[in-house]
Amino acid sequence: MPGESDSRNIVDVSDVEVIAPNFKRRLSGVTSTVIQLVPVQRALGQKVAALGPGLPATLPHIRLRDLPALWRRPASGRVRIWHARRNIEMLPAIVMRDLLRMPLRILFTSASQRHHTGWTKWLIGKMDHVVAVSGKTADYLTVPNTVILHGVDTTRFSPPADKARAKGERGLDPAQSCVGCFGRVRRQKGTDLFVDAMIRLLPERPGWSAIVAGRATGPHVDFENGLKAKVEAAGLSTRILFVGEHTNINDWYRALDLFVAPQRWEGFGLTPLEAMATGVPVVATDVGAFPELLVTGENGTGEIIARDSLDAMLEATARYMDDEALRLATGQRARSHACQNFSIESEAQKLGEVYRRLQDPA
Repeated sequence: MPGESDSRNIVDVSDVEVIAPNFKRRLSGVTSTVIQLVPVQRALGQKVAALGPGLPATLPHIRLRDLPALWRRPASGRVRIWHARRNIEMLPAIVMRDLLRMPLRILFTSASQRHHTGWTKWLIGKMDHVVAVSGKTADYLTVPNTVILHGVDTTRFSPPADKARAKGERGLDPAQSCVGCFGRVRRQKGTDLFVDAMIRLLPERPGWSAIVAGRATGPHVDFENGLKAKVEAAGLSTRILFVGEHTNINDWYRALDLFVAPQRWEGFGLTPLEAMATGVPVVATDVGAFPELLVTGENGTGEIIARDSLDAMLEATARYMDDEALRLATGQRARSHACQNFSIESEAQKLGEVYRRLQDPA
């Protein structure tokens, strides 16, 4: 198993009813989910603690050395839940429950939108229950499941009091309108489609700039460099900005007037929700949970377009760029929709209901 966590904010395992393992050091969407959810769950009275590397030291957690204590039930007397989100987190739980006879029930959250391998199917078949993060994800499961869509922190992701000031604080021209594409920089995420669209759209729209926020890793660095070279060749280096990865990404959303999610494939995809919660209209491809997150049509929160279609992206994006009244009205609806339907508190409450059913089966 992975190494120990930092010694700060360690929770007494006897008071832990739900363990949220994170057995991957590199930051990922799953890791981000654990980081954001655990404090909210604890604020709601759920006795949850994280386990594993790659997590902030301030996050309530237990240590690997605490695992032998799982042979004993928590102080409440209830059965503990191991809430896995990856194969590497399901397997040790099966060993602890079935071979070591620890009183555990295992919950797995599935985000995959593809047919599972035989190994993954076997692991999932050993779970006490499964949560799917979207209806499309549920379609790939062959076991009973509960659909719980992710939520976002609608306080952290919220509209700025002063949009011009928000832009200035990011070093942007307050007079320029901004369209953004946030996330990992790689072909799967469609970053190249966004850049190609901006190269086509910006020359005719001098009042607009574009922002690419996110990190390119490993083999994707050359991909990013190629995009930067293309932007430079188009003479748009001062208007299509690659700003890298930021921990205060919420502040960058506040500088936006329009958000584009150009992914070719996505497991779930939080960025449209983060943008909507910030009061920004969204153009998103028909992948991941995006069709389940956005409201389309006359009173919508944005528009869903075909994946891998530059023409569709050009048309939809241009429509919002050229109509300020449409952007403002759509952004207001987007904020309301996110707050009413996709708060992280709502996600935590729904998970709490699943925990209770596993701990106290009828």
